[in-house]
Amino acid sequence: MRLRNLQIITITHQNLSVEELKHFVIQPSESNPVHTTLSRLKDLFDIDEILYLNTCNRISFVVVRDQAIDEHWVQRFFSQINPSLPQEILDRLHKYVDTFTGLKAIKHLYQVASSVDSLVVGEREIFRQFREAYRYAVQYQLCGDYLRLVEQATVNTAKYIYTHTKIGERPVSVASLTFKKMLDSEVNPESKVLLIGAGETNRNVARFMKKQGFSDVTVFNRSLNNASNVAELLKAPAYHLSDLADYKSGFDCIIVCTASTKPIVDIEIYKGLLQGDESHKVIVDLSVPRNVDPLVIDQYDNTYIDIESIRSLADENMQFRKTEMQHALLIIDEKAEEFDTALQMRRLEKALKSVPSEIKSIKETAIEQVFKKEIDRLDDDSKSLVLKMLDYMEKKCIAAPIKVAKQTLG
Repeated sequence: MRLRNLQIITITHQNLSVEELKHFVIQPSESNPVHTTLSRLKDLFDIDEILYLNTCNRISFVVVRDQAIDEHWVQRFFSQINPSLPQEILDRLHKYVDTFTGLKAIKHLYQVASSVDSLVVGEREIFRQFREAYRYAVQYQLCGDYLRLVEQATVNTAKYIYTHTKIGERPVSVASLTFKKMLDSEVNPESKVLLIGAGETNRNVARFMKKQGFSDVTVFNRSLNNASNVAELLKAPAYHLSDLADYKSGFDCIIVCTASTKPIVDIEIYKGLLQGDESHKVIVDLSVPRNVDPLVIDQYDNTYIDIESIRSLADENMQFRKTEMQHALLIIDEKAEEFDTALQMRRLEKALKSVPSEIKSIKETAIEQVFKKEIDRLDDDSKSLVLKMLDYMEKKCIAAPIKVAKQTLG
């Protein structure tokens, strides 16, 4: 159990597009699930333990093995994962794949789990995904004592970083920032909201509304099927986008995000939606180009939230998080050294595990064979004293090497 046995093979968004990453993902089937492929990889490549982490922008294999990983090994490894990979891609794998060994590997894992090395710095989803990947490996007996220690140290380090730095503070996603601005504009769970568009951005906004208990939402979309999916999340009615002009139930807030290149909410539509109510409204336009006619913003009483203001705030918050990265990296360096010490201690513990039984065996051999005649000639009191002395020496001899080992490793 040495630190150099820990090795990581990883491909991320930094080297390949998200679309290209799929070529290196384990493709499961009903007859060949992921854990079957991982078990086969263990056997084929002399891997003692393995953990597979697959996220939207990262593929990582955390492996424990005695021999070092080289470029040729990586080529053979991914050829087994995807036999249809063209040779020209295999020849260029060194440009796409990063490998980490020993201290660099544990530091890299700490950076991943604490989202220092992430597309969105401070995003805790990767922490959850790492823990799920470990639980999966445990479930199918793909890992053992080494990765147990790795997972424990990684989780503790990530939690420490989230607690002792501000790396996770200030939202950076469009959906979370949009929702915060809505709340700041006095939109509340009782507000009547029109959600126009059912793409990913509006789905994410809808999830925030669900968490906060919004109960009066109406969804419009060109695809009624997609509208129904979002509406189901909020237990809301869903309508085709063409029904927007006939909607007569009023609103407090409009959220628009569609792929339309022309304004969805023009002056006439907006007048119809108002139903004569010209009180202050909140208009959220997350579309590019804008889906709300500028005349609507100019001529009516409203708080207008657009994608540019959201992006500007997201960039500002992301910069704030990145300033915390240096603090996090110092913590990672410190914790990585602690892991190396813990690993050495574990190796010693395993090495010393047989000490008690060996010392006990030596004592019994001395009593029953080597010094049996001499002990038998002793009177009862003397014999009792000798046996007590040997019991005392046995206990001390067992404790001494363990104590020295602990002192040596600090």
